[in-house]
Amino acid sequence: MKIKYTLPIVFFMALVIIEKENNIISRVSDKLKQTPQTSQQPSSLSNDYSEHRGALRRGRKHILLLATTRTGSSFVGEFFNQQGDNMFYLFEPLWHVEKMLTLDTGGTNATAAAKAYRDVLQKLFLCDFSLLETFIDPLPMDHITPALFRRESSSSLCEKSVCSPVVKGVFERYHCKTSRCGPLNLTMASESCLKKEHIAIKSVRVRQLETLRPLAEDPRLDVKFIQLVRDPRAILASRMVAFAAKYKNWKEWAMGGNVPIDDDEVRKLKGNCDNIKMSAEFGLRQPFWLRRRYMLVRYEDIARFPMKKATEMYKFTGIPFTPQVKSWILKNTQASKETSGVYSTQKNSSEQVEKWRFKLPFKIAQVVQRVCGPTMKLFGYKFVSSEEMLTDKSISLIEDKVFSFL
Repeated sequence: MKIKYTLPIVFFMALVIIEKENNIISRVSDKLKQTPQTSQQPSSLSNDYSEHRGALRRGRKHILLLATTRTGSSFVGEFFNQQGDNMFYLFEPLWHVEKMLTLDTGGTNATAAAKAYRDVLQKLFLCDFSLLETFIDPLPMDHITPALFRRESSSSLCEKSVCSPVVKGVFERYHCKTSRCGPLNLTMASESCLKKEHIAIKSVRVRQLETLRPLAEDPRLDVKFIQLVRDPRAILASRMVAFAAKYKNWKEWAMGGNVPIDDDEVRKLKGNCDNIKMSAEFGLRQPFWLRRRYMLVRYEDIARFPMKKATEMYKFTGIPFTPQVKSWILKNTQASKETSGVYSTQKNSSEQVEKWRFKLPFKIAQVVQRVCGPTMKLFGYKFVSSEEMLTDKSISLIEDKVFSFL
């Protein structure tokens, strides 16, 4: 009798989920086609094809730093954010896109998201904020918004040329810390972007590198893709601290009891690892459209040898490595405990590499090794076979490995 009623209920729920996903796909399609009145760029910013080709001839580089959460991407992003007046840097602009596309179940429709992410990135690399505007909630009025996610993490959006007057009564959650600016004027941001020599964007939301092929083949762009990876065990340990509410099950498993192999959280972990592995394998194969455009870098290598790896990244991008960036790296890879926080970019970087080994229980590390084993092997992370090995700092868990990118 129970089965008689259960099957129709399950079928109905499946239809509801499918309908919601279809609605999201339709909504994204509409947004990618439309340019609302409030988001139309002024004629002075409607640059034609020849102007963008001119920017390309002058050597403008477009850098996309790809990662997942808790891989140290904010820290590595600063390598470009600190470049100075010749770099336009954006921190997680796709946050707005993901937020609008998130389903009630907590995930996103991968197909709809991939297209939206790609198209928004393409526009941003051309200094066009119009498509991003359609995803900002509330919708910007006259290209002005107090709601751009983590505006303060982009020095480009807080410099004098983009600093509009403070508006009384308007609260900007992510307001500039270094200067007193009003809500962000995206027209001014576009103008500033067009004057910069290079553009860099950091994102933890793109799942597969392959979906970004149109960016590499766009004659108006010269895109370099840098994929940042980290030991999955370290990522999980960091997420359990930073996103405690979301990783409640993991914290309970760490305290006692066995981890259920078929649990949704374990499957999600495996899915994340598989996605990273697939994306990296694709990049390392260097298909013709990615030749000399893709670089894989491990967070652990950056943390241990920050100046060396930064030099390699700048050589790869073809951008001069300025004294300003070198100075920032020296200052921010030897930070004290007082300045190192969960979301801080100031770290004692060499200590960060080993920190997770004393926080993640051995049985949790075993689960990660079981479901993320192929990913760990690809990136050169050694397995641990005992609690003693896990916490023995004299044993390195990082293989010496070179990933060719030239």
